[in-house]
Amino acid sequence: MSDSAGISIGLLLFPALTQLDLTGPYEVFVRTPDTNVHLIWKTRDPVVSDRGMAILPTTTFSTCPKLDVICIPGGPGQTDLMTDENVLSFIRARSHQARLVTSVCTGSLILAAAGLLKGYRATTHWASLDQLSLLGAEPVNERVVRDRNRITGAGVTSGIDFALTVVAELYGAEIAQNIQLHMEYDPAPPFSCGSPRMASTAQLPKAKEQSAAFIEKRRQATIKAASNLLRV
Repeated sequence: MSDSAGISIGLLLFPALTQLDLTGPYEVFVRTPDTNVHLIWKTRDPVVSDRGMAILPTTTFSTCPKLDVICIPGGPGQTDLMTDENVLSFIRARSHQARLVTSVCTGSLILAAAGLLKGYRATTHWASLDQLSLLGAEPVNERVVRDRNRITGAGVTSGIDFALTVVAELYGAEIAQNIQLHMEYDPAPPFSCGSPRMASTAQLPKAKEQSAAFIEKRRQATIKAASNLLRV
């Protein structure tokens, strides 16, 4: 069952995740009235992000309450979860019970590896967007994508936009707007280069080159996960 009071939101916490994929939405969700937010992993031991931040889970797979919303963040550690049946089974079970099934960044690839985005429109980080199609999803180059009860956010910083969208769905636009105001979420980046659409003709090839080796590693993990899905 859900927690005794309010809506229950669970965010998957895993080694080598990108912390802002999790902490951006977390900051929005914990400001929402009558909402219980859980950080979930296999154990209660500290989990270290890809950049070295240690974060404490608040519950485990075995003790996690029923979730109204499940959210899967992304990050380099995502590749190891694509074939981790313990993780995928937990996500499937909780997603079947949830009102909203969601992700940020490459967390959508984990959802897809669990078979939860087949036939759904979804997004992820721009560098891996094409990989969603390998898992039966329809890639959409938008910051937040809604398809039925699936809501997915694009790369890293989109997690705040994503979370405000989720709050508006659950509680209405007025509460979401109030949270946005209190957070002073009023982006005015110093440079106009935060997406492939805005980056210069010199910046984008350089960024792709810098991440090429890891993107190929992620692609191989996605291909393996897609093969596993065919056997399910």
